[in-house]
Amino acid sequence: MTYRSSLPVIAVVGLAFIACTSPKTPVAAPPGELSGTSWRLEDLGADKALEGVEATLEFPEAGKVAGRGSCNRFFGTVEISGQSIKFDPLAATKMACIDDAANAQEKKYLEALQNAERFALDGPALLIYSTGMKRPLRFVRR
Repeated sequence: MTYRSSLPVIAVVGLAFIACTSPKTPVAAPPGELSGTSWRLEDLGADKALEGVEATLEFPEAGKVAGRGSCNRFFGTVEISGQSIKFDPLAATKMACIDDAANAQEKKYLEALQNAERFALDGPALLIYSTGMKRPLRFVRR
């Protein structure tokens, strides 16, 4: 094989290597893929979740959602279609937060869920994009 005739082979192998090593973009998950999953909040948009204060999101069954806001438990219904996600009004317990930072995080978190528009899976992370937030909520599996 001559140098000239091996160029197409080298080009194809090179392109395959680039495709395999390119950064992954988040992909939409089928609606059923979230059922039965449980997640812990890592990033609340541009802010890291508070240390020692657990905010969670659970999808116990299709159309249902529950979790911990930071201080209080919440529950409700969720509509998932393709990449879109919409949380219907969430009900929550009314426990007092132990500090102002946890209270502020809970308020921002629940508001972000109520304003959710779409979601994606990015490796082991769940990303939820909300109106008015430049960066998504980022969760890891529990």
